[in-house]
Amino acid sequence: MKTLPAGLAAHLASGATTLCHCWKLTTRGGEAMGFTDHDRDLSFEGTLFEAASGFTATELDSNLGLSVDNLEASGALSSTRLSETRLGAGDFDNAAIALWRVNWSDVSQRVLMMSGNLGEVTRSGALFQAELRGLAHALNQPRGRLYQHGCDAILGDTRCGVNLAAVSFSCNAQVLSCVANRRINVGGADGFAAGFFAGGTARLASGPNQGREGQVKFHRVQGAAVSIELWQPLPLPAQPGDAITLRAGCDKQFATCRDKFSNALNFRGFPHMPGDDFVMSYALRYKKSKR
Repeated sequence: MKTLPAGLAAHLASGATTLCHCWKLTTRGGEAMGFTDHDRDLSFEGTLFEAASGFTATELDSNLGLSVDNLEASGALSSTRLSETRLGAGDFDNAAIALWRVNWSDVSQRVLMMSGNLGEVTRSGALFQAELRGLAHALNQPRGRLYQHGCDAILGDTRCGVNLAAVSFSCNAQVLSCVANRRINVGGADGFAAGFFAGGTARLASGPNQGREGQVKFHRVQGAAVSIELWQPLPLPAQPGDAITLRAGCDKQFATCRDKFSNALNFRGFPHMPGDDFVMSYALRYKKSKR
């Protein structure tokens, strides 16, 4: 149960209210920005809440216990900071969200309605629709280890131990051409077998996508031509001459860990666990043959 500030409670009891929503978005990089469904900008707690987004919100679904609070927000991509390019690039994925109900005539009269994270975002032209998930959403995420064939470590982390910066696992190359913002022909990446970088990462070190990183879907080698394809397109076309760093990928299998990375001792899966055939099998009576 929320406790309303005395001023806001009196305002609500007056019967004539001047209320609006304000929401603050904080990216994983620490960038904070505010938006409101009011028709003019508001400011409090050191944040400017822009009216430029045309923000509107659905009814907040809030429940007792550990069920997840959900809210959908929609608006126009008219703010200079909330652009389609940045949404598509994933800059706001899982960003922290705080939503207030505010008396726009006196912003000191406000109450925090929910805190959580930005969920699924869909776009259509200049419009966006975002799902806001309550803090209990984090309790739905897997925690701890899973008993499975594949490795559950992230390639290159402390549990894995592979040094991805080593020349045998990474390559500094240059963009030769780019098709549909996701298929990139690269130069300077010869010497690696086809598929070596599949499942790995490609990070643009210069050009319009500087600092952007994507996961590699395919790594193809045809003669002297080397190309990679990303799972998600880049927000802007990569330009010829852009520097790109490729890092090896791993399919989480024991044979790959052993043969490709010589890292079998750090494999974090269970390659010898019984399969479905063993689980479904049953004991058979053994009959000793007579002689």
